[in-house]
Amino acid sequence: MAPRTRLPARWRRLLRAAAGVTLATLAAATCGCRAAAPNGPDLDARLRAAIHARTLTGDPHLDLDLPHIDEPLAQLGKKLFFTTALSGDMDTACVSCHHPLLGGGDGLSVSIGVGAVEPDLLGPGRSHVTGLPNVARNAPSVFNVGLWRRALFHDQRLHVLAGDGPTPAGDVTGIRTPDVLPGLPDPLAGPDLVAAQSRFPIVSPAEMLGYTYAAHRPHRLTRAYLAARLGDYGPGRGQLQQPAWVREFERVFGAGQVVEALVSEQNVALALGAYQRSQVFVASPWRDYVKGDDAALGESAKRGALLFLTTVADGGAGCVACHAGDAFTDERAYVLAVPQVGPGRHDDPYADPTASVADDLGCWHATFRQEDRYAFRTPSLLNVEVTGPYGHSGAYTTLAGIVRHHLDAAAALAAYDVSQLEPAVQTARLAESAERALAKLAEDRRRGRTPLADVTLADGQVRDLIAFLHALTDPCVKDPACLQPWLLGPEDADPDGLRLAARFAAGKVAP
Repeated sequence: MAPRTRLPARWRRLLRAAAGVTLATLAAATCGCRAAAPNGPDLDARLRAAIHARTLTGDPHLDLDLPHIDEPLAQLGKKLFFTTALSGDMDTACVSCHHPLLGGGDGLSVSIGVGAVEPDLLGPGRSHVTGLPNVARNAPSVFNVGLWRRALFHDQRLHVLAGDGPTPAGDVTGIRTPDVLPGLPDPLAGPDLVAAQSRFPIVSPAEMLGYTYAAHRPHRLTRAYLAARLGDYGPGRGQLQQPAWVREFERVFGAGQVVEALVSEQNVALALGAYQRSQVFVASPWRDYVKGDDAALGESAKRGALLFLTTVADGGAGCVACHAGDAFTDERAYVLAVPQVGPGRHDDPYADPTASVADDLGCWHATFRQEDRYAFRTPSLLNVEVTGPYGHSGAYTTLAGIVRHHLDAAAALAAYDVSQLEPAVQTARLAESAERALAKLAEDRRRGRTPLADVTLADGQVRDLIAFLHALTDPCVKDPACLQPWLLGPEDADPDGLRLAARFAAGKVAP
């Protein structure tokens, strides 16, 4: 394990040299610029002009048909989200890495899925039996996951094909998943991205499946087995001591069906997807401001918003080049050269990710295209205050850290302090991976593949940007009482007796 300190001087020199390739080839208009300080009595007028120019409404979900948490399908999904019966060894639930009280994630840089020392302990303090985190990447928040229109996962390996252009099978529409060849739709993906995504953590050995159940089996057989376990039929019969899921599914899908069709992998995915898609939290101070309330934001947040929405060429920070629209993401992927910590992504999907520390080639794992090496999806910034740590690897534990990385990746990598991480997080490959990712970033800049530009901001301007990012927080996500509908209470049935009763390091037990 690397020392808990800055990178060695030798590596800092190499990283600065790699950055120099970029600096030598970029025009002053896109690199090394000092952003103008937006201030003065016309701040509101200037900011509202920028909002109008970007056609922002404050409502990223106006045209989306999203479920309400009180709907029966979402209620079934909530029960499924909290049960450990969907994991191979029955020690992990979806909520293990995506708890509402932890910002819809787990508060860890990289997640710990199966094999936790204390399976019910979530968030900081959770540890793996090997002593090392075992999930390849940071757990994205499920808050507002229903707003995504193009792709899910850090590497976009699950994405909508409509409009993607010619493929080996011609122009196709649908959802592509890891179960099918690149460019082809998955006929079992389901009706939306979130339902499709819900089918994959349960077949990931590190996340939920584990290594004692035959991990080499095709995904379809694994999902069928887990559904049979819930329905107490076929190969899953007798796996649960008190199986009562049939009644729960009948309340949603109707009685009189054969159990195999009722408690099926497709219906499980639909319910899990409905619960997650119901988590819509967009009632932020920023939304109130966009809708006309000048008092909704403080002066610092307003200055930060104007910096955010103004291009580098016009004296701004240029964040909007990628974090576009009311959801604050263009849903595309770029190379950011975020420090590679944790297990990384192995080429072998069945390899034990605790065995060694791997590099992570990002979207290359989904497309196998060289131009996609080290590229990761632009995250949404809604509720970003509560969804850290940040980056695909969770390398930055503060908003200030990830903001400064965006301003100058090479400088941030050279000064990166690994002591911000939990001591168990793997860092052995950090330096060499950073060098390669920076070289790829330089190449993308030369070829015009990225809008990411180095920008010089004063400390006060960074504080303004962070104040704006805080203004994207819906107060509900910081209020356990407001989040209660997405938590299980004593009135909720426990169909299998395997509900995960979450504990947190501070001693608070989730309802």
